[in-house]
Amino acid sequence: MIRMLAVVAAIALAAILALAAFEPDEFRVQRSTTINAPAAKVFPLIDDFRRWTAWSPFEKMDPTMRRTYGATTAGKGATYAWEGDGKAGAGRMEIAESTAPSRVGIVLDFEKPIANRARATFTLSPHGDATLVTWTMESPNRYLVKVMHLFFDAEQIVGDDFARGLADLKAAAEKS
Repeated sequence: MIRMLAVVAAIALAAILALAAFEPDEFRVQRSTTINAPAAKVFPLIDDFRRWTAWSPFEKMDPTMRRTYGATTAGKGATYAWEGDGKAGAGRMEIAESTAPSRVGIVLDFEKPIANRARATFTLSPHGDATLVTWTMESPNRYLVKVMHLFFDAEQIVGDDFARGLADLKAAAEKS
């Protein structure tokens, strides 16, 4: 009986590992919203890490999260690090590209719960008096992450966070 359970477990593990091999090599999530404000008003909310507390969904994940801002908090070269005891994990961000008022590119280095490097990009496109804001994140899909993706829909989870963040960005930008 134990031998049969071991064989079944080995077959199940082999199937999981084989299925994971067919997962994409890159993880990508993207969400957009239209904000009834000019790009020049929206851009500073994204380009300055100190202003993320007003809209970023990740700022609300862990009330005990500790934040460390670099000497520069806005524009190219700005840095921000976080460490939380809960869902927020730990990591660091740096603005690698800042083209006012149309684009902010960020390099994210996640340390916990899983070490990984990702790229996030915010593009702002004028549409009359409004601005279409698109938030995209891309990262390599390492094998362990591919296995995890078999059990939960990371694109949906992160996408839902992005949608909440964009809704809060919209509210913050449309104020006043």
